[in-house]
Amino acid sequence: MVSVWEKSSTARVVAPARPRKLAKVPFVELADGRLQGVVSSGSDIGRVYVSSISAGTYAFACSTNNNRPCGGARGTFCNHLRALVTEAVLQYGAERVARYLKVETAPEPDAAALLGTMTRTRPAQGDTSAAAPVFSRFLRHLAYLELPPTTAPLPEMQWFPTTRAAA
Repeated sequence: MVSVWEKSSTARVVAPARPRKLAKVPFVELADGRLQGVVSSGSDIGRVYVSSISAGTYAFACSTNNNRPCGGARGTFCNHLRALVTEAVLQYGAERVARYLKVETAPEPDAAALLGTMTRTRPAQGDTSAAAPVFSRFLRHLAYLELPPTTAPLPEMQWFPTTRAAA
C-alpha cells in the first residue's frame, strides 16, 4: 500500500529529537560522510566557524567563514566542535549521530559519551576544503527564511519530481 506522502511532491521532514536553540549552532547536518555545520563565535557576533568531523576517522576541521583556522582546534576538538556535536545530538538523536560517525559507545549514548569516545582515539586535524560548500548551503537556507510566506511554488524548486496518482 502506498502512503499519502509517497503520492505527493513534497518530502517528509524528520522532526528534531529535541528542540534546540539556533543562536549558537544555526546549521548542522549529517552529510558527505561528516557531521558538519556552522557555529557562532563566542567572542565576535559577526564571525562564524565552519566545523566538521569525519565519520570513522573523526578527523576534524574548524575554520572561520573566511578560511582562517580556529585557534582552539590545535590537536583536539575545540569548543566549536563540541557545540556542533551537542547540537547534532539534539537535532538527530545520539544514536543516529553515533551510527553516522561510526562511534562505538555504550547503549543510550549522549553528547559527552560521543565526544569522549572520539577524543580518546586522538583524531587528526583534517582538511578544511569542505568549509566553502557547507557555508554556501547555510547561506542558501538563510535565503529561504527571508522569503515572504506563500503557498505558490518557488521557481528554483521546480526540479523536484512530481508524481500524480493514476485516476
